[in-house]
Amino acid sequence: MPAARSAWPGAVLAVAVLAAGMLFAFAQGRFAVSLAQLGRLAWSLATAQASGLPLNVETVVWQIRGPRVLAAVAVGAALSVAGTAFQGLFRNPLVSPDILGASAGAALGAVLGILFSLGIFGIQAAAFAGGLAAVALVYLLGASMRHGDPVLMLLLTGVVVGSLLGAGIGLVKYLADPYNQLPAMTFWLLGSLAGIAASDLAPLVAPVLAGTAVLLALRWQLNVMSLPDEEARSLGARTRVLRLAIVAAATLVTAASVAAAGVVGWVGLVVPHLARLLVGPSFARLLPTAAVLGGGLLLIIDTLARTLAPVEIPLGILTAVVGTPFFIALLRSAQQRAA
Repeated sequence: MPAARSAWPGAVLAVAVLAAGMLFAFAQGRFAVSLAQLGRLAWSLATAQASGLPLNVETVVWQIRGPRVLAAVAVGAALSVAGTAFQGLFRNPLVSPDILGASAGAALGAVLGILFSLGIFGIQAAAFAGGLAAVALVYLLGASMRHGDPVLMLLLTGVVVGSLLGAGIGLVKYLADPYNQLPAMTFWLLGSLAGIAASDLAPLVAPVLAGTAVLLALRWQLNVMSLPDEEARSLGARTRVLRLAIVAAATLVTAASVAAAGVVGWVGLVVPHLARLLVGPSFARLLPTAAVLGGGLLLIIDTLARTLAPVEIPLGILTAVVGTPFFIALLRSAQQRAA
């Protein structure tokens, strides 16, 4: 009971970050919206009454910034939940959602879609299918190796397949038209939510909700799976089935987020550590906290990406700039606690 009470301040802080991120995102931009106007819009939505505000204010908030805000929250939550699950499953704090090749597979699918001049929906579908296919290949190869630790085999196979997929991305970029296709590939690989529209939300949000629901349903089993396989089996866990379910759910949310936003690094690596500092290691508290905190942090970073400079900064660049000092600080604090 005391542990549950001590987790409340961290959970409240995560919710506060998300709320602050949403206010920041809706208010900031080339067309500024005041907090008073946001309050009137929220009241009109809750009461189904007219807000009395100019039409351009409602258009900017609901139709232009609204889909992007929801997409940023979904992508941040997806990467954070996937990173949390993978770090627990592989018992390694340096694991991120792309460890099994999901990001590399999705990136290869996307650049192939650009090479063959597919539309935006075709590129997103190719990226989604590429991410799922890459992890399926990694899992099949890892499962075929009967000797050795299955977790270690998955990790090593993921690194090898990811390197191969990276070479495939390089080959496609080399073959691409340097004037039209190559810039589009480079921009997509850097990550961005600039092109998100309301029609893009369903293909993103539905897989994220489904995969996150599975991981939340398995939150108690994740606590057991963070133990060595022998100990987990002695507690009655069906390690092979649980590992497959966790990998499939985490891959689903990762592939969906990469298909929608491109390759966005660091979020799935750093946020699980921050959430762990706030609420502790139990996955019953850690998974929802990581989802809320990741959604809020990526929303803030995306708002900075579109407001810091006259030209929008790619998300992948900004998350690396923000994530690197965060992670160095986390490593130093962990070293000080261990000393």
